[in-house]
Amino acid sequence: MIPSAEELAQYTLKRQHPLTRTWVDDARRLAILTEEHAALDILLAEDLQVASYRAKRLAPGRTAEEMLNRWVAVSNDLDVMFSIRFENMNLAKPFVDATPMSRSPEPRDLQALAAAALEYYGVHNPLYLRLWTADAGVDGTVPDRRFLAAPISELQPHDVPPGLALRPAKSVEHYDEARRAYEAVDADHPHHAEEAAIQDLEDLQESADDGLLFDIMVNDDWAGYAAAIIKPDDALGLPAYVVRELILAPQHRGHGYGPHLSTLLAQALPDPTRIFIGTIHSANQGARTAALTAGRHDIGGWLQLPLGGV
Repeated sequence: MIPSAEELAQYTLKRQHPLTRTWVDDARRLAILTEEHAALDILLAEDLQVASYRAKRLAPGRTAEEMLNRWVAVSNDLDVMFSIRFENMNLAKPFVDATPMSRSPEPRDLQALAAAALEYYGVHNPLYLRLWTADAGVDGTVPDRRFLAAPISELQPHDVPPGLALRPAKSVEHYDEARRAYEAVDADHPHHAEEAAIQDLEDLQESADDGLLFDIMVNDDWAGYAAAIIKPDDALGLPAYVVRELILAPQHRGHGYGPHLSTLLAQALPDPTRIFIGTIHSANQGARTAALTAGRHDIGGWLQLPLGGV
């Protein structure tokens, strides 16, 4: 039997990093998590119309039933909600998500988790099973993205290099320059393309419309974009601003600006009572170091358990 959204929220809250439990009252966070689970996990488990739409769009030839989320008793003390997903909406990169679960995963669970994922979603040839834990990792899994966060009140700019500042942007007129900035990073670090990609123009314009897109300026020259979004997904039930974009143009990299961008963006956002949060791939050491130096905390992350899909 599928648990209620409230029950899923209780499971999820118990699994959060202890530090984050001091940032937001449990009752408020439970309410946010309940809404999130109802809008995503429960919907994808019960709504055949949504499942049919997903099948047509993401998995042609598959039935609606094959797209539904499943609540599965993996062992005597571990229940998990499995969901078929596609990395960055790339149909060639299916994976199974297992984020909602009754307790955090342990090494002893991995074989049973993989078997259950393939039992229900093997027809999709998933590449991996995605788990989430507040811990540093689980032996037998591969690190994915980490969540780096802090209350905005803790992210105070200091020792900002002269000339570095943020300016509100009403449009995305420098999008081509930002795209070329990503291409330059990818050229210098070929693995970067798998770790981060520029946001769609429409998404950045949405941030601009909401007053959450900023031009990074160095001595009055455009140097990059910083953007956020008020978004419940990927916010772990926290009332948060989620980082949408942080990119520096090539000529402005290597000058020590990176660690200051988080604090400058956080202080530029309109609601100082929120949590500032973003995901960074575990392999992106430069971005991780900059976030940690700025005062953000590693509060957990996704893990991948390879499933051997095509």
